[in-house]
Amino acid sequence: MVNLGLQVRLEAKPGKEKELEEFLRAQLPYALGEPATVAWFAVKLNAGTFLIFDAFENETGRQAHIDGAIAAALGEVAAQLLAKPPVIEKLTVLAAKLPGSGEVPDSLG
Repeated sequence: MVNLGLQVRLEAKPGKEKELEEFLRAQLPYALGEPATVAWFAVKLNAGTFLIFDAFENETGRQAHIDGAIAAALGEVAAQLLAKPPVIEKLTVLAAKLPGSGEVPDSLG
């Protein structure tokens, strides 16, 4: 069951929006290769603001993702593509609807 999440807010440098979007799209194969990453989304909020949202069953899975290939790749391109450092927030999932789920996490009830 999904209990934890991670949200990363990314602000593109002016003129680097398309490159950041392409970078995020290119990370999907890495997310698919992470068995502990239950859900992974790269989202465009507006022309220059993007989010990555991930969901995990436990802290071990979340930490594996934080230490994984996507974070490493982001670190390599951050100075070139980002207007400021990423804002990384650890989240607690209160409820989720995913294929085969829709349950309230054990921690709540």
